[in-house]
Amino acid sequence: MFHPKGPSFVELVRQGLSSMERGYDLLAPKFEYTPFRTPDRVLKASLAAVGGPGAVESGLDVCCGTGAALRFLRPLCRRRVVGVDLSQGMLDEARLLLAQAPGEAAVELVRGDALEMPWREEFDVVTSFGAFGHILEEDEPRLVAGLHQVLKPGGRFVFVTGEEPSPLRPGYWVARAFNAAMRVRNALWEPPFVMYYLTFLLPRARALLEAQGFTVDVRQGSLPEPYERHGYRVVVATRR
Repeated sequence: MFHPKGPSFVELVRQGLSSMERGYDLLAPKFEYTPFRTPDRVLKASLAAVGGPGAVESGLDVCCGTGAALRFLRPLCRRRVVGVDLSQGMLDEARLLLAQAPGEAAVELVRGDALEMPWREEFDVVTSFGAFGHILEEDEPRLVAGLHQVLKPGGRFVFVTGEEPSPLRPGYWVARAFNAAMRVRNALWEPPFVMYYLTFLLPRARALLEAQGFTVDVRQGSLPEPYERHGYRVVVATRR
């Protein structure tokens, strides 16, 4: 649908009727050729907030997928960079794509749930891109608590989000219609597939992070166009 090497409509339907783990296992070999993958220029601009090469000792990318963010995060870490994802298929693709990634930090790929991360105060920086739609709104406080747990004091959570778009924009109603269709799908079909748009937006994301003990810096002018114009922002949340 999106690229000659990308998934077909039939493949996307098959994936959407699977569990999240199975769906992304199926999508993994073609994920790089879909619009669901965060563009490199957004990743690069966002991770500029971390610093230059070797700026931190260790980093973690949550819901790392095929490792797109890890390719930019690894050179910024001196010792260790970790990616965690629910899908083994995505991790397998990440392992292949990261084989020639620049940087000297040791790479670890871990199959796990973003809501049940096992680390405690181990990372200087945590990132997550394009994955908040897989977290139900009622689970967002658990996600934020887990991020606080894995970061060292003074560690930073770097991500991209935005304000809720105006209802006057056609994209707003497309996203709302998609969310409604997913709720119907999950009400009628097992197992559920959690994927929604317009989630973890400002100001809710700021409020959840501040309540958990983060200082939140929303940065304007950090992203390339058209993302900045469409209201996307780089957010740096620092664990107090």
